[in-house]
Amino acid sequence: MQAKDLINVGIFTAIYFVIFFAGMMLGYIPIFIPLLGLVCPILCGIPFMLYLTKVKKFGMVTLTGIILGLLNVLIGAGVLVLIFGVVFGVLGDLVLKAGKYQSWKFTLLGYGVFSLWIMGYVSRMFLTRTEFFAFLESNYGAEYTATLASYTPAWMFPVLFVVTFIGGILGALLGRVVLKKHFKKAGIA
Repeated sequence: MQAKDLINVGIFTAIYFVIFFAGMMLGYIPIFIPLLGLVCPILCGIPFMLYLTKVKKFGMVTLTGIILGLLNVLIGAGVLVLIFGVVFGVLGDLVLKAGKYQSWKFTLLGYGVFSLWIMGYVSRMFLTRTEFFAFLESNYGAEYTATLASYTPAWMFPVLFVVTFIGGILGALLGRVVLKKHFKKAGIA
């Protein structure tokens, strides 16, 4: 990778993180937490599709996943987000590489796979349920915690993986439309 590639990683990861973080604010309303895997990839689809016009080398999407995981660990999201960022960053990169960073089908699938890094947040609700809900109760109160627990029974865990993947697909479609309509006309993409 060249310096230009690393600069693109930094710029687009920062833009993605800001939009992602804004979307995560919906989590203050318990009903939206299970839907964050749908909402955040849709919101972040536009900058990510623009980013993919700059990605031509394996490792750039992986670095984005690692940086997003690290940023979220720093803000207290837990280590699972970093693990998911690494795993789904690499898997997303592999899918994109299989399409030579040119194929729309592989781009669509690659962003859907990459978006699964967000499940690092949700996984804490299922894999460390007792500790997670005890932490929530001490910070947000019993009513918020009970409401969220009622919205997230154990069977929801695999469903949320599917919902997040679908969010990635929808985000890629939205990003493609905006890319064609606005960024190509402006000469950015």
